[in-house]
Parts: sequence; C-alpha cells; structure tokens
Amino acid sequence: MGITRQKAGRWRNRYAERGVAGIEKDAPRSGRIPRIKPAKRADVVHKTLHEKPEGHTHWSRSTMAAATGLSQSTIGRIWREHGLKPHLVKTFKLSNDPKFAEKLNDIVGLYLSPPEHAIVLSCDEKSQIQALDRTQPGLPLKRGRCGTMTHDYKRNGTTSLFAALNVLDGTVISQFHQQHRHQEWLKFLNHLKKQLPGDQEVHLICDNYATHKHEKVMRWQKRNPRFHFHFTPTSASWLNMVERFFRDLDDKAIKRGAFFNVDDLKGAIDEYINAYNDDPKPFVWTASAKDILEKVKRARASLNKS
Repeated sequence: MGITRQKAGRWRNRYAERGVAGIEKDAPRSGRIPRIKPAKRADVVHKTLHEKPEGHTHWSRSTMAAATGLSQSTIGRIWREHGLKPHLVKTFKLSNDPKFAEKLNDIVGLYLSPPEHAIVLSCDEKSQIQALDRTQPGLPLKRGRCGTMTHDYKRNGTTSLFAALNVLDGTVISQFHQQHRHQEWLKFLNHLKKQLPGDQEVHLICDNYATHKHEKVMRWQKRNPRFHFHFTPTSASWLNMVERFFRDLDDKAIKRGAFFNVDDLKGAIDEYINAYNDDPKPFVWTASAKDILEKVKRARASLNKS
C-alpha cells in the first residue's frame, strides 16, 4: 500500500472498533489555529453576562463588535457556542402564596390522577375580548405572498367568555356575558349545573379572582355540595389548563379576524368551540408537583443571590 506500519495499524484498529464506517473517510482533524484567542472569547462572554453597553439595556452584535473590535459574525458565533441570546427575554413571576405547595399538589393531583366517577373542569373567564374591524380590506394569501391586514383597527365593542375545559375528554362548555362579576359567575355555574350529569361530583379549578370567592358564590356551593372548588396559588395562572385553550382560541379564531360587531365576534368564537368539541383533544399534563417545586426552589435561590 506504500504506507507506514503505524498508519496501517491505525486503520486496522478503526476497522476493528467501528467496522466499515471507521475506514470510509479520514478522522476529523484539528483544523487551522483559531485566530481569536481564548482570552478574547472569554472577554466577550464576560461582557455579555456581566456588563451592559452605555445607554442600552442589552448587547447586540453591533454594539458588542464595536466594544471588542471583533466582527459581528464572530460575535454571533461566540454567542452560539456558549448558548447566549441577549436579544431574547422571557417573563416570569414566582408565587408568594404561603399555601403554594398545598394548592399545587391539590391541582396537579386532579390532573394526573383525577377522582373516579367525577368530572374535573378547568374554569376561567377570557374578559374584554374586543370585536376589532380593520380599517381597510386585507389582501388574501397567495403563492409567494402571505396574507395582509392593516395595523390599525376600529373597536366595535367587547364581550367576556366564560369557559370550562373538561380535563378528561377536552370538551369545552362556554357562555358569553358583558361583564365578569360574581353575578355572571353564578349564572355560569348554574349553566354548568344544567349541562353536567346530576349524579357525578364536579371539581372546578379556578384562579384567585375575587369573583370566584364571593360570599354569594360560597353560599351557592353549600347549596350544591357536589361542586368542589380548587383555587390556584396567587400568580400561578399557568396552573389553570383552560388558559392553554384560550391561547389557541386567540391564535386561531380571534387575532386575525375582522368583526363588524359583538355578535359577529361571538359567532366566530362559537364556531371555533363547536368545531373543537366535534373532535376534542385533551391537553396532557406531564409535570409532577415534585418537579415543579424543585424548579421553583431553584428560581427562588437564583433571585435571592441577585
């Protein structure tokens, strides 16, 4: 073969370890010596994590390039290598509810192991939904161009949607009201009472909105003992599964719509809910209470350090 004994040995060993795949091509080489020294890369990472450009809230490629003397593409590569994305930010809120763990275990338990012969409903209001009409007609979707709509709009009134998501089968029971006071909440509870089988216990997951805890609501619950209320911790609306349904509703039926009046808006929402109920797909809760508590614990520790 005209090669050294050492090279023949290396290829034979590769074949023994990996078979044909080990000798199909050369092994990766070290490549050229990097032009950017490790100390310079470390400086970029340190600035990104611990400093801010003058007059700015965060770094961009251009501001970091100007501060370090590197090119913008080099800055982008260094950030990708270290998983840094200074242009992105996420919102969060840790609950300060003293009974957070107790309420969390209660609600997650309903999701992961619901009581037998009982109905679990995730309930909430999507309040002040605006019937918005565009000031000019948009252009339809066609090949090579997305649909268009004007950035400005006309307000044609509002409505509030009360919804209860069945955790087991994914169906939704809904009702419209102009306001979302305890009076409307009681009307919705009576609506649920008529819609649900009378021989089953009903567990309602609600947030801490004062409407849900009004004294008249509590008296209604005593008159209807098969209904049990479970309240989410404060600042933990993400624990209420119906919020996930509201997000889909907004994205698929409201955000791009043009509504001439409130009835037009209600009709569009009803049409979406009816189609959804024809082929419901229940949301599946996967996180255990223990995992969530550990994550909250880490987040709180990080906040205390800062």
